Amino acid sequence: MPNIRERFSRRKFLQSTALTGMASAIGVIAAPSVLRAQDGAVKIGFLQPVSGALAYSGQQGRLGASIAIDEINAAGGIKDVGKIEPVLGDAQSTPEGGNAEVEKMNSAGVSAIVGGYGSSICLATSQTAARYDLPYLVDVGVTDAIVTRGLKNTFRFGPGFGVITKTALTNLVAINEAAGKPAKTVMIVHEDSAFGSGLAKLLNEQLPLNGFQILETISHPTPTRDFNNVVLKIRAADPDIVIPANYYNEYVLLARTMQQQQVRPKAAIYSVLGGAASSYKFVKEFPQAAQFIMDCNHWFDPRNPKAQALKSKVEAKGQFFTYEVYLNYSCTLLMADAIERAKSTDRGKIIEALAASTFAGHVMPYGPTKFVNGQNQGAVPTNTQVIGGDIQVVLPEAFASAKAVYPMPRA
Repeated sequence: MPNIRERFSRRKFLQSTALTGMASAIGVIAAPSVLRAQDGAVKIGFLQPVSGALAYSGQQGRLGASIAIDEINAAGGIKDVGKIEPVLGDAQSTPEGGNAEVEKMNSAGVSAIVGGYGSSICLATSQTAARYDLPYLVDVGVTDAIVTRGLKNTFRFGPGFGVITKTALTNLVAINEAAGKPAKTVMIVHEDSAFGSGLAKLLNEQLPLNGFQILETISHPTPTRDFNNVVLKIRAADPDIVIPANYYNEYVLLARTMQQQQVRPKAAIYSVLGGAASSYKFVKEFPQAAQFIMDCNHWFDPRNPKAQALKSKVEAKGQFFTYEVYLNYSCTLLMADAIERAKSTDRGKIIEALAASTFAGHVMPYGPTKFVNGQNQGAVPTNTQVIGGDIQVVLPEAFASAKAVYPMPRA
């Protein structure tokens, strides 16, 4: 019998009445918070911050999940279980909002939850889900505390910032050494929630061990609407490298403010999980501010035909192919695969199936999924750089599409 990956087809998503709530992710109609299950179906909660400061990322994540659900349901659903009935939740960009939605989802009888996006949201919502033995698959949230608390229900498909930071520093050292070590000083600008603060702490520990002097670490809240004072500090310190760690809106504003004030570091703007540096939206809308920015972040496998097909589908909808899209797409397929192998909507059996997963039908450069204490061991980030109005992969060399421009021109 064909497995779930072989049975997927590509009908238009919004033709499904049960899924019309998903259309809110692309501004079609308002979504109900709970959809009533039908016979021969499995309820899965899809939790995203589709309002508030993280709304754009949440909407993109919901879009990626919606495309995967369309493919699964158009192929007849999950074998021996039925079609997916999505229960949509808006975390409203806060842990409290996310927790309220998990409570609703549990009351609605979902068998599992996918999503969360923000680290602070995922920390709270996975803990709440654990009270109900509710399988929780994190799409993005990178703080490592998500998977180091011993929660048997919680799994993360993508890498955490421990792995991402190590990879980012290894690649930065390699790029810097290849160019003759032009960079020695660094400034860090980060948002102040669990994501940014945790990342800044790791950078402050590791950068000096790799030969870099940290001139200053600047934190800011999300949202922030003015970066003029921050950029003035960058101008005064004149670092070789600026490392931003922010969500999308703040990253764009910081980069635009630097460009408007003609402030450029000597060697690089080198992001670690920069919320905009790996975004086609940012590159298209603000090409001058984005030019030559480097990032170590989530990225799809450009060699994978399935990834290229998904990219074309997303762009045909007039949307940008961001990491929230392909991570949620892959997570939804992974969850469906686990439910198919569990042959049940029973939460405990799904948790067991996730723990034993070797799913390889995603679009990331990871290889088969392997969870150890809830963390996918094969998950790795990628280094990209904005060059000539496009995003190029510069590391790893195995699927690099360009060589890094480093040091970047200051003019």
